[in-house]
Amino acid sequence: MPRYHAESYHVSSVDSYLHSQGLVHLRAHKRGSAITVTSGPADDPVKHFRLRRDTVHLWCLDIADHRGRWQRTPYRDTLDALLERVVSFFPWVLSPIDQNPERTSDPED
Repeated sequence: MPRYHAESYHVSSVDSYLHSQGLVHLRAHKRGSAITVTSGPADDPVKHFRLRRDTVHLWCLDIADHRGRWQRTPYRDTLDALLERVVSFFPWVLSPIDQNPERTSDPED
């Protein structure tokens, strides 16, 4: 089965959608067949979710757990549909790290 790679326009589409929803702290980047959405400093990013390209038109959704490890979900759909699903049904995955300090391991001052 051929492997389909994520393209630059997919990344732009994800960034545009997230920013249109007011999620300007998030950024998307690609690697192979996946688009990963992160936030925080570039040298120590916080993983939020990723979209893996499965076929020409279908993608799979993975969500990062509190350790930053990917957990697969049963969701497989178009890129737009998965983005809408994440924003609608998993808003805590998109929360900024500075507004949710219990997700960090840094001691509080």
